[in-house]
Amino acid sequence: MTNRDGQQRGVSRRTIVKELAGLAVLGVTGGSLVWLTHVQESQSSTLLPNATPPPVAAQSITSSGMMFGVDPEHSHVNPGEHFLLPTNVSHLRPYWTASTGGVIESSPAVVNGVVYVGSGDSKLYAFNASTGNTLWSATIGGPIRSSPAVANGIVYVGCDDNKLYVFDAPTGNTFWAAATGGFIRSSPTISNGVFYVGSDDHTLYAFNTVAGGSLWNAFAEGSIESSPAVAKGVVYVGSGDYKLYAFNASTGALFWTASTGNHIFSSPAVANGVVYIGSDDHKLYAFNASTGTLLWAAFTRGFVRSSPAVANDVVYVGSDDHKLYAFNASTGTLLWVASTGGYVRSSPTVANGVVYVGSDDAKLYAFNASTGAFLWAVSTRGLVRSSPAVANGVVYAGSDDHKLYAFHLPGTMP
Repeated sequence: MTNRDGQQRGVSRRTIVKELAGLAVLGVTGGSLVWLTHVQESQSSTLLPNATPPPVAAQSITSSGMMFGVDPEHSHVNPGEHFLLPTNVSHLRPYWTASTGGVIESSPAVVNGVVYVGSGDSKLYAFNASTGNTLWSATIGGPIRSSPAVANGIVYVGCDDNKLYVFDAPTGNTFWAAATGGFIRSSPTISNGVFYVGSDDHTLYAFNTVAGGSLWNAFAEGSIESSPAVAKGVVYVGSGDYKLYAFNASTGALFWTASTGNHIFSSPAVANGVVYIGSDDHKLYAFNASTGTLLWAAFTRGFVRSSPAVANDVVYVGSDDHKLYAFNASTGTLLWVASTGGYVRSSPTVANGVVYVGSDDAKLYAFNASTGAFLWAVSTRGLVRSSPAVANGVVYAGSDDHKLYAFHLPGTMP
C-alpha cells in the first residue's frame, strides 16, 4: 500500500523480536516488555436484498498463497476467474457490505471462502466471502494500511505501530509479532517458505514463514513503503531514496539499484525478465530484471503511486492525473487511457479480459483490458484506494467510508 501523504519518518531502531505465545505476543517497545493481546470482536455486515450467496471455493491462486498483487511477482492477475467477462461485468450488483471502524486502504485477500482486510481502526478483519458476516477481528496497536498475505492457514500483515503481526487464519489468534524501527505500510510477500516486508526504518526484512525466525535484513537509503516482489530468487522493492533495489532472496545481498526521479511508493511487478514500477516523477519505469538497465520510461501527468499490473504483454497502472493507463509491456508504447474523476492510487487487478481499479472519486471501475472501454462503475461514500480482489464472480474492495464492499452477478452460482 502507498501512504496518503507521502511523509517520511526517521530511523529509530532496527530491532527484531518474536515470541510464540498462542493468544498473546511478547514484544519489545522502547526497551520495555509489552504484551500485545488479541481481542476478538464482532462488527456489523449487511447482506443486500435479493443476493443469493454462491459457494466460494478455495482460492489456490499460487502455491505461495494469496497476497497483495495476487502472486509473488505481483502480476495483479487472477487467472482462475471465469465468471466475470467484458460482456457481463456491467451487470454487477451490490452483494453485501461489511462495516469496520476506520478507513480501508488495505487490499483484501480472498482465501478459502474468507476475505481478510485491515482497517484504520487498528483491526484486522476476517469476513465470510459469501455473506459478509464477521468471522473474527483482531485489535492491534495502530492503523493497518498494509495488505494481508495468507498462506498455509496463517495471515501476515504490517501495522503503523511499527510491527509485523502473524495470525492464525481460522481463529484470529495472534501467533507472534516482530518489531521494526518504523511503520509498516509495505505488504508482506510470501515465496518459497519466506515472507518479505519493508519498513519505514529503511529496511527490508525476510522471515521464515513457519518458525518466524529473522533470516536477514537489507538496508536502503530511504523509507520502504513499496511492497516487495519476488521472482527467480530475487527480491525487488522501491524506496523513498528514489531507487529500485534488487536483493538476493536467500541472503539479502544487493544485486543492483536503479534510479528514478522521485520517491517510490509504487510496488514492483515482474514479468518476462522485466521489472515495472511507478514513481512520483510521473513515470512508469521498465528495468531489466537481471541487470537493472533501464528499458523504457512512460510519462503520465501525475504521481504514479498505483502499482502496475501485467497481463498479455500489457502493463496497467493508475496515476494522480485521474487516469488508468495501458502500455505495451515490451516497448512502453501507450495503448489506451481511461479517465476517472479522481487520483488513481488503487492498483489495478486484471481478470478474464477486465481491469478493475478504484479512484479517489469514490468509485470502483471496470474497463475492457484490450481497449480501455468503460464497462462498469459503482459509487461508495469514500476514496477507493484499496486494490480490488476478484474471485469466483465476486469483486471485493474497501473504501474510506469504513466499509468493505462485495459485488456479484445476481442469480449466478459459480
